[in-house]
Amino acid sequence: MSTFMDLICFSHLRWNFVFQRPQHLMSRFTNHFRVFFIEEPVFDNKESFIESVTADEHVQIIIPHVNEHLLPADRLLAIRSMLNELVQQHSIEKYIAWFYTPMAIEWYQFMPPAELIIYDCMDELSLFKNAPENLTAHEMTLLQIADLVFTGGFSLYESKKRFHPAVFPFPSSIDKHHFGKARTITTDPPDQQHLSHPRIGFFGVIDERFDVSLISEVALLRPQWQLVIVGPVVKIDPEILPRANNIHYIGNRHYNELPAYLAGWDAAMIPFAINDSTRFISPTKTPEYLAGGVPVVSTPIKDVVNLYGNTGLVYIADNGASFVAQIEQALLIKNNLLWKKAVDNFLSTISWDATWEKMMFHINTRLEAKRQHPDKTQLYV
Repeated sequence: MSTFMDLICFSHLRWNFVFQRPQHLMSRFTNHFRVFFIEEPVFDNKESFIESVTADEHVQIIIPHVNEHLLPADRLLAIRSMLNELVQQHSIEKYIAWFYTPMAIEWYQFMPPAELIIYDCMDELSLFKNAPENLTAHEMTLLQIADLVFTGGFSLYESKKRFHPAVFPFPSSIDKHHFGKARTITTDPPDQQHLSHPRIGFFGVIDERFDVSLISEVALLRPQWQLVIVGPVVKIDPEILPRANNIHYIGNRHYNELPAYLAGWDAAMIPFAINDSTRFISPTKTPEYLAGGVPVVSTPIKDVVNLYGNTGLVYIADNGASFVAQIEQALLIKNNLLWKKAVDNFLSTISWDATWEKMMFHINTRLEAKRQHPDKTQLYV
């Protein structure tokens, strides 16, 4: 891009929580923009202030701290004031406003107007547990003012395309080099090395999407299998998680540590319940598991079935007994050269670099169209 510009990203996810789509994309944008990653506010008993931290990826993480004793309207005013102060402090003039959460529209509407507004809809947040009541209304407002809408998968694309003339699907991608390390790592992490084989693993957020009944049934049907579950527990009571001698909750681990865990698994699983919260998801872990050379068994998540199940790359099962049966099949193909070749052929077609480059094409095209036709606010090409 020839014109200097900044990028302000509004996210419902915290940068240091789980490294996923926002982190992959924003890290790449730092090669062309100053990136300000605005997290949701932290409410405490201190005076309101902005915490600013520079991430290793050169992203400026902005965390608004708001006094919890303020009334809701005053909290909103405090956040708006702090963000406008941020704009002035960093001399932000031309910028792209990038939204992961429609709730941030309440902040943006009182900021200087952006050159471009992008809604990267990675999930159907309105269907998630504890979703704000006004989230859907704010999303409709965002869709009305957005220049571009990207979606985290094809199911989401089908859902959103009727609401906007410029919607483009960008399903979960992969850092092949990072997860490909699992194919050559031979040293187990200390908290996994004592476990016997076969090991069936999962990494990711453990929340309302996690099928606790399925995990319990698999563990019961195959007590000789070790189920290794890596990730933080959020929005659900940890007490509801199934407990057994062959279920091992490792806890959250850094993104850089995941290939070492993956290297020690004989198969990987995506044990998501089929409910509203999983209707439109496109799990990033699917290609990440495959890049590590580990066979995958998933419940019938639509985007997993269409992209991976129907092509024979991932096994699909819809209940405990069939999940066990499919894992047994998966355990047989880990070293199958034909399966690995098919996996690698598919993975050669996707990457976060390629996703970013395609997004930049749409961004530059839209910016150029707006420059040539500044009077036409709804011009899409």
